[in-house]
Amino acid sequence: MSGLGFRDYLFDGPLDAVRVVREITGSETVNTVSICLGGTLTALGLAYNAAQDDPSIGSATFINTHTDFTEPGVLGAFTDENTIAALETQMARKGYLDSSQMARTFSTLRANDLIFQYVINNWLLGNKPPAFDLLAWNADSTRMPARMHGEYLRSCYLRNEFSRGEFEINGELLDPSRVDVDSYIVAAVDDHVVPWTSSYKTTHLLGGDSRFVLSTSGHIAGIVNPPSPKAKHWVNEAHSGDPHEWKAAAELRDGTWWLDWATWLADRAGAKQPAPPALGNATYPPLDDAPGVYVQEEA
Repeated sequence: MSGLGFRDYLFDGPLDAVRVVREITGSETVNTVSICLGGTLTALGLAYNAAQDDPSIGSATFINTHTDFTEPGVLGAFTDENTIAALETQMARKGYLDSSQMARTFSTLRANDLIFQYVINNWLLGNKPPAFDLLAWNADSTRMPARMHGEYLRSCYLRNEFSRGEFEINGELLDPSRVDVDSYIVAAVDDHVVPWTSSYKTTHLLGGDSRFVLSTSGHIAGIVNPPSPKAKHWVNEAHSGDPHEWKAAAELRDGTWWLDWATWLADRAGAKQPAPPALGNATYPPLDDAPGVYVQEEA
């Protein structure tokens, strides 16, 4: 897979998933939910569909997603020309970026929480790490094909092509303002990977009506945000140009943002229908019982 590029991930990822779901369900449109890099790819897909007059995505939910990379956060320290060139040379030897290296990079962004506290508690004091479900998710890291990762870093972090209308697919420049579907945008106030102020930019970059909701916690816990006394989120119907102005005027509500999203999505999901008698269809049969074989694989 070393030769697969960023555009391969777009066409064989979210756009192909939408196609398959439509074929299985018979639905004309699909409501997408995307996280982080998946959201970036979906935003590109929406702009590509707009250029093709393809209405197959009915609404889009973006969670902790960059679409405009002018505020890359701490990751910007790893995405200058020299660093990317050195990383490309390293990836060329094996054809991919190893998952452990990716994990170390993200851990470095929050070194006190994700590195040094374990050095003290586990290595120096000999304490066994407590079981923590979110850390299991955090440890499920991903290998990145060499070409794809290089193109992603250059096109998005280094040149910010999509927000500038310079991202090209098949000879056509994508225009994010042509996207006319409704979007629900979730950010996390303590996100160290995608600063919430960067997520907010999507409200002004894409066309269509958008709703922005700010969750508590960070990149992962802000997504999970289970119902509890600690669960809170900010909402504000107005979208000023300044995200800090938006937050200053926002209402802090008790409860998880998922309930707000469920209401928003229900208004765009059509009438309820009986569940199908079986999963998949003749062309796309189920591969395995839940939770699938993926959980048994090790990167």
